[in-house]
Amino acid sequence: MARIVMKFGGTSVANLERIHNVARHVKREVDAGHEVAVVVSAMSGKTNELVGWVQDMPKVAGANSPFYDAREYDAVVASGEQVTSGILAIALQSMGINARSWQGWQIPIRTDSAHGAARILEIDGSDIIKRMGEGQVAVVAGFQGLGPDNRIATLGRGGSDTSAVAIAAAVKADRCDIYTDVDGVYTTDPRIVPAARRMKKVSFEEMLEMASLGSKVLQVRSVELAMVHKVRTFVRSSFEDPDAPGMGDFLNPPGTLICDEEEIVEQEVVTGIAYAKDEAQISLRRLADRPGVSAAIFGPLAEAHINVDMIVQNISEDGSKTDMTFTVPSGDVQKALKVLEDNKDKIGFDVAQSETGLAKVSVIGIGMRSHAGVAAHAFQALAGKSINIKAITTSEIKISILIDGAYSELAVRTLHSAYGLDKN
Repeated sequence: MARIVMKFGGTSVANLERIHNVARHVKREVDAGHEVAVVVSAMSGKTNELVGWVQDMPKVAGANSPFYDAREYDAVVASGEQVTSGILAIALQSMGINARSWQGWQIPIRTDSAHGAARILEIDGSDIIKRMGEGQVAVVAGFQGLGPDNRIATLGRGGSDTSAVAIAAAVKADRCDIYTDVDGVYTTDPRIVPAARRMKKVSFEEMLEMASLGSKVLQVRSVELAMVHKVRTFVRSSFEDPDAPGMGDFLNPPGTLICDEEEIVEQEVVTGIAYAKDEAQISLRRLADRPGVSAAIFGPLAEAHINVDMIVQNISEDGSKTDMTFTVPSGDVQKALKVLEDNKDKIGFDVAQSETGLAKVSVIGIGMRSHAGVAAHAFQALAGKSINIKAITTSEIKISILIDGAYSELAVRTLHSAYGLDKN
């Protein structure tokens, strides 16, 4: 007998028929004698609908400002998961399984005060552990917790993944299964590269890089939590027949295991290729080359919650002026330019230039630590396709390359083939 946390995303619970299918997946694990907790998202499209209602209400009411109380936003959007958890509990009860729904505040999942993007501070899993030990399935509404003000706080889009991993850590689960609309983690997006392969295992570090660099399989914070608490996490498909051969295999179910690096015997030099479109580049020209200038630039941007990624600074010839180039999401360009203009006197640049429509393509692999020439191989492969590189950043296990967005898919295919990831 083991303790398992199962998480099902929006497409997996999109309607009553799919919720019944989810219940069959849960029943399989219960029948095998496992203690089970289930974390659910809102039904597909429901959160977007709820967010739309919140955003439209000030307009309908004739308010001069489009802003709304973030605490009320949380109260509204968290209701989607509440519905799903109750419906799934009813489905399980209808199949003869002892189940009850739990909201974030009932566990409780304690969060900070950042309504709309709260972070989990602690979870008291004792009550759920007791109920699971008595044979009851806990069906938990994901995406939500209880803030310091005793109000519902949501964890940001994709937060149900984080809920699941955090609960798995709190109840000391043997495994956390993330069920989604894909059957695992692939070497790259199979829609771009049909030869992309599903990986059997991937390390926490590699998955964290892939999630942060464009892979949409898991939310970044959920991978961070899994890595910190060493929660063995399987990415699986909810659309597989719950009773298909191998689905009940505890040690090696179909899907991809995200685990500690030590569990991976044969480490590939390159594990996968990730990409992110809609990147933008901002360049500050003839910037004063003096101590503190970087802080003057990136401090205000951080305060404005603008995520800066790749940073390149040119070396000045006379030590007085330099250029600074960095990337931000395309949607934040105008906001970033305004922040920079507001702080122009303090920063000391002549002109700020921007370019949108760029893409970031990343090569990821823990094997890079012990192999030389990985970056050079990428540059040669892209040069062979006449793809111009605008910026480069590297770490121990990744190389990120900024290029024109029009060449993103060609670059992904080229690099995937260059590192032999097309081969079985």
